[in-house]
Amino acid sequence: AHAEGARGHVLRLLERRVSRAAAVVLATSSDLVDRARSRGARDARLAPVAVPAPRLAPGLPDGKARAELGAVERPLVMAVGSLVAHRGYEVLLDAARAWRDLDPAPLLVIAGEGPGRPALQRRIEDEALPVRLVGRRDDITELLSAADVAVLPSRWEARSLLAQEALRLGVPLVATAVGGVPELVGDAALLVPYGDPGALADAVVGLLGDPGVRRELAEAGRAQAGTWPTEDETVAQVLSVYDELAGT
Repeated sequence: AHAEGARGHVLRLLERRVSRAAAVVLATSSDLVDRARSRGARDARLAPVAVPAPRLAPGLPDGKARAELGAVERPLVMAVGSLVAHRGYEVLLDAARAWRDLDPAPLLVIAGEGPGRPALQRRIEDEALPVRLVGRRDDITELLSAADVAVLPSRWEARSLLAQEALRLGVPLVATAVGGVPELVGDAALLVPYGDPGALADAVVGLLGDPGVRRELAEAGRAQAGTWPTEDETVAQVLSVYDELAGT
């Protein structure tokens, strides 16, 4: 979805070939259904993929994650994903620069690894940004549950794992209005345009300053998550397609 140049051209050709050859194309978001149809798919259907509900580690001490990250007496903003260009982290750092003079300055923690790390780390150090890169973690659920706000600044997403976990945990989410994100979150998150650091910073700072709105989004997030298909429903949908194609 994010390839550009010659590689992107080749992948688009392959996508067209596969879409036209397939009896049925299943897509995880409506924009991908439209994309498959534009590539020549004879039958393209929405098939949202379920992600298991997050499970917190039993007996996790209150504030342990915040203490480890250095956010005991300051707001904690959390982003998760590989450190690659389409994740929008350069824009997110621009937003962090806009809130670094607040007292206390919110701490932005980005969990993930990738080729963009050296450039991001240089910016953090050169601009004295209130940002920590914590690399790949196996305790994402615990870190995310400790956050005041989750942020998804991507250029494109289908059914973002971060968005799903944040809403299920009741963590207020600010996300870009791209791909399948609006369809996924409904009214349970604040949506901003991609590539607009001012809008991103305003949304985050506004949420941090309004506990009432955060509580409303937390409740709306859990309710929205309740509308998503379960794992069993996801499996049943795919099996029904196999049965249909097999004529059983």
